[in-house]
Amino acid sequence: MAYIKVSSPLPGPNSQALQTRRAAAVTAGLAQAHPISIRKAKGSLVEDVDGNTLIDLAGGIGALAAGHAPESVVAAVREQAENLLHMCSIVANYEPYVALCEELNRLTPGGFAKKTLLSNGGAEAVENAVKLARRYTGRAGVVVFEGAYHGRSNLTMAMTSKYGLFKKGFGPFAPEIYRLPVPNIYRTPGGMTPEEYVDWSCWNLENALTAHIDGSALAAIVIEPILGEGGFIPVPHKFLRKIREICDATGAVMVADEIQSGSGRTGKLWAIEHSGVVPDLVVSAKSLGAGMPISAVTGRAEIMDAPHVGGVGSTYGGNPLACVAALEALKLLQRPEMVQGAKRIEKTVREVFEPMKQGVPAIGDVRGVGGMMAVEFVKDPVTKEPFSDLVPDIVKRSLQKGVIVIRAGLYTNCLRFLPQLDIPADMLREGLEAVAGAVREAHDQARAKA
Repeated sequence: MAYIKVSSPLPGPNSQALQTRRAAAVTAGLAQAHPISIRKAKGSLVEDVDGNTLIDLAGGIGALAAGHAPESVVAAVREQAENLLHMCSIVANYEPYVALCEELNRLTPGGFAKKTLLSNGGAEAVENAVKLARRYTGRAGVVVFEGAYHGRSNLTMAMTSKYGLFKKGFGPFAPEIYRLPVPNIYRTPGGMTPEEYVDWSCWNLENALTAHIDGSALAAIVIEPILGEGGFIPVPHKFLRKIREICDATGAVMVADEIQSGSGRTGKLWAIEHSGVVPDLVVSAKSLGAGMPISAVTGRAEIMDAPHVGGVGSTYGGNPLACVAALEALKLLQRPEMVQGAKRIEKTVREVFEPMKQGVPAIGDVRGVGGMMAVEFVKDPVTKEPFSDLVPDIVKRSLQKGVIVIRAGLYTNCLRFLPQLDIPADMLREGLEAVAGAVREAHDQARAKA
């Protein structure tokens, strides 16, 4: 069955008209991956304003693990809207806020007493996690990692890597942020085995307590168990265990940023569960709300209770509509078909792109876990020089074939796939094959120009 139905040029005339309005009304600093305008969406299919139907493999940059407009989420939001649109949790209590916190306390890793604080988006939640850690420890220092993305507020920009895209011209940034390398197995240094590289990275993490910051000044180590914007790099479990060991030894707080990798994306509710490591705080957002804006910090009750009364808060954080959406999303994301769907996505992505390496040597690596997959492109499979210029052409060609994909990676040389976890198998295959065709075309054209 063909799901893609393209009957007009992309972008079509109606999309172009709305693009003209956007250019006149919206800041030019707001990027847009595709020059199309969407009218409606359901599941993994989106329809643009010109009537074209496309397969969405970008998933709102990871916010739609349950797909577009899940029926139970829509129904819950509709029912809630008829009763209470907004109250503000600082003003008065309401059941959806408490119920969502209870559920997150139950579902996040760790057998200890937990509490939760809700907010609007990932950056706000990361800031809250740092505030909580600093207040609890009485320290200021925060360790983060190369390739990390934690948000666009001043503090989270300081924590975020990739200066040119996210930080240029916006400084000065918040102090007391210390950045260290994270082991990227695909880019293991010459002369080292992957095992030696991970061992060295663990040593370097320990050495940082002398070279960069003393353990007595360390409030938190913040890590994405799978780097998101950094290129979908799974952090080796041994490295995660080393972080846990250092936090235990120094009294620092281990924070797992699960904004993109959580909410069932990898086949477990939280990506860090694959390692067996239990963080002190878990930050969640994106697919937590099934498309509604909500985020959370969940963790040890004594850390969550550290601030003075009134020290944390948010006008819209934990809005009733977003809370009921998240409660329904969590139900959906725990269904067996979602867990199995994540595994099927990984298997299918590997089946499509791994065999292409021989004919398309620009495909350097196919990696990820579950429904969080990426393909990295390089100019040379030996030197692994990033082939960043190739990826925009692939994205553009994929759209012309009726598939929405987006870029990722520290060097902006990766394609990322974040489809609905229970996307129909034939729809996933159709979308990936279309992207594979775009890869071949872009690669052939680049080679002809060389």
